[in-house]
This record gives sequence, structure tokens and C-alpha cells, in this order.
Amino acid sequence: MTIASTSTSAFYDRSTLDLTSLRKQAEQIQAQISSGNRLVASTDDPLAASRLRSLQYSDAMGKIDQSAASRATSDLNLTDSALTQFGNYIVRAKELATQAASATVSDSQRGSIASELAQMQKDLVSLANTRDVDGNALFGGDAPGDAYTVNGSGVASYAGNGIAGQLSLGDGQTVSRSLTGPEFLNFKDKAGNSTNLLAVVKGLADSLAAGGPGGQTAAATSLDLLSTALDTVTTAQTVVGSRLTWIDLNTERQTALATTRASEQADIGGTDTAAAMVRLQELSTVLQASQASFTRLANLSLFDVLR
Repeated sequence: MTIASTSTSAFYDRSTLDLTSLRKQAEQIQAQISSGNRLVASTDDPLAASRLRSLQYSDAMGKIDQSAASRATSDLNLTDSALTQFGNYIVRAKELATQAASATVSDSQRGSIASELAQMQKDLVSLANTRDVDGNALFGGDAPGDAYTVNGSGVASYAGNGIAGQLSLGDGQTVSRSLTGPEFLNFKDKAGNSTNLLAVVKGLADSLAAGGPGGQTAAATSLDLLSTALDTVTTAQTVVGSRLTWIDLNTERQTALATTRASEQADIGGTDTAAAMVRLQELSTVLQASQASFTRLANLSLFDVLR
């Protein structure tokens, strides 16, 4: 009687384990199909799970780099727009200087030109204090506050630092998000003396407002200075354009890497739905057959065999 009981208990235990294993396999495949992930838990394939974590980390870093690239693009586009406006102001200043340099223009007319140039200098200072997408001085480097300040005499001076913020584009690549004011507003005259656009425009406005022959001379002298200022701004726009192109190239590279990672993630951790469906059908068939066999065997008795 003890032997029979033990054999019956072992039969039920073994059958239960077999059926439970089949159900777990079926449930696992169902989970893989519904989630699209072959690895439901890291223990399913530790090596593959480790590689997936590495790819996911790279994806996270890639998103950070893409965000930085987007920020840099926005700031550089703002910079390019501001430089275009600086160029327009310089062209207008050259037109006014050309008029003021003419011997046929009266002091009264030069006074009117001086008023426009004085307002232009204020506009240029305001433009030089343009804010970036985060509200910081676009041309002030990493320094807080305005890029340029104006003293009681109306003279503008640079208040930022000499370094424009650097943003990472990934894989050790960086780009400057903007320019500092002196990089495109400062230049040298023919004598090699340093000056800047804001000082040139203010100096011309003051000279014309003072009247007399000095105004005409100052206007003629300022033409070369304004031409140099325009060249400096144009060069700065070329630099900004090259940085935008560099960002585009790095963005394309990051996109290609992200696509490669996505493909590898699908290969490593993705579910082959067709194969999984076939395997699920096989397990379902085996499970049904096993359950039917277990039921028939469980209903058998020694007396059935002896008949």
C-alpha cells in the first residue's frame, strides 16, 4: 500500500511539474508576442540583456546630444539673424556717411544725419544685447547680465567674457553656440588701432552733431572703417554658417547611429512574431495532449488493467 501511494504521488507530482513547465513556456511566449520583446527578464539571456542595457544607455546619451545640437542650432540661427541686422545697419551707416561726406550737404543736414546715427548706435547696443533661447546674453559669452553696458557719456563697452559657451555633439565633438561681441564688432583701422562698430557709429554721430568742417572729414574717414566693419560681420556669418553645417553633419551621424542601434536592439531583444506564434501553437498542442493523457491515466485503475 505504501509503494502504491508513493508511486501515485510521484506520478501526480511529475505530471504537475510537466504541465506547469509547459504553461510557463506558453505564457512566456505570449508575453514576448504582446510586448514585442524576446527578453521578458534579464535572466532569459544575461549576455543579450547586458548588450541591450548598453544600447539603451547609448540611446539616452544620444538624445542628450541631440538636445544640445538643437539648442546650438537655435542659438546660432539667432546669431545669424542678428548678424544680418548688423550688416543692414552698417550698410545704412555707410549711406549716411557718404551723404555727410559730400561738400554739398549743409551742417543742418549733417545734424539730421547725426540724429539718425545716434539712434542707430542705441539700436546696435540693443542688438548686441540680444538674448538667447534661455534668456542669457547671446553675445556675452558665459558671463551673466548684458553683453554691453553704456556709461553716462553713451560709450558702450563689452561686459561679457571672452568665451562663447561650448555644447557637446557627442563622441567628443563640440560646437560654440554663438560668438562673443568682440569677435564680430571689434576690428583694426588702417593704422592698426583697435576700434569697434559701436564706437565708430557714435564717433561719427558726435562729429556730425558738432558741425563745421570736421564733420565732413569724419564722414569720409568713417567710410573705410565701416567697410572693414562690414567685412568683419560677413566673416562672422561665414563662421556661423560653417558651425551650422557641422551640427547638421553630426546630427546626421547621430541619426544613423540611432538607426543602427535600433536595428541591433530589434535583432537582440525583439520577438520574431511569426516564429513565436508557431512555437506557441506547438506548445498549446503539446499542453492539450499532455492534459488529455494525464486525465486518462489518472482515471485508470488496476482493475481496468486486469479485465
